[in-house]
Amino acid sequence: MCANIVSSPIDEQVLISLKAGDRVLISGTIFTARDAAHKRMSEALQKGEDLPFKIKGQTIYYVGPTPAKPGQIIGSAGPTTSGRMDKYTPSLLDRGLKGMIGKGYRSQEVIDSMKKNKAVYFAAIGGSGALIARSIKSMEVIAYEDLGPEAIYKLTVENFPAVVIIDSEGTDWYQVGKEQFKQQADQ
Repeated sequence: MCANIVSSPIDEQVLISLKAGDRVLISGTIFTARDAAHKRMSEALQKGEDLPFKIKGQTIYYVGPTPAKPGQIIGSAGPTTSGRMDKYTPSLLDRGLKGMIGKGYRSQEVIDSMKKNKAVYFAAIGGSGALIARSIKSMEVIAYEDLGPEAIYKLTVENFPAVVIIDSEGTDWYQVGKEQFKQQADQ
């Protein structure tokens, strides 16, 4: 099966064409944010303040990169558990966030918000942080520098490997996969 090429920011027509289980290679701009950055963004929104970047059409990667070794752009950059961002995610989706990259399950509230806002959840393979780092071509801190690896970084990526786990219609590949396995096991 070939991978779909996806540019970020994500074009809505491309986004709605992606289906749960599709393999993708993402190129373009993505932003990083973990728990602490999400909390600060949520607090900013509650105060009526702007987010530190234009979120419409963007993708957030749930990662806290390790320091780069000499000659490298970034250290290991593997995904973190996405569920920790679930309480903050619907408000970001309502403001135009279109893609999220992480690992693990999402809450029903997030899935419902993804369907409402036509967004996609991608999984990056946990434990492959060094491999993923090769797809990161540039990195700069754009907000919350005091958070260290949990600051918001702007990344330029090329052929970042991921899998569509939840598509814009709410189809969850984790559930589909379980059902397919169960049907095969029952035969």
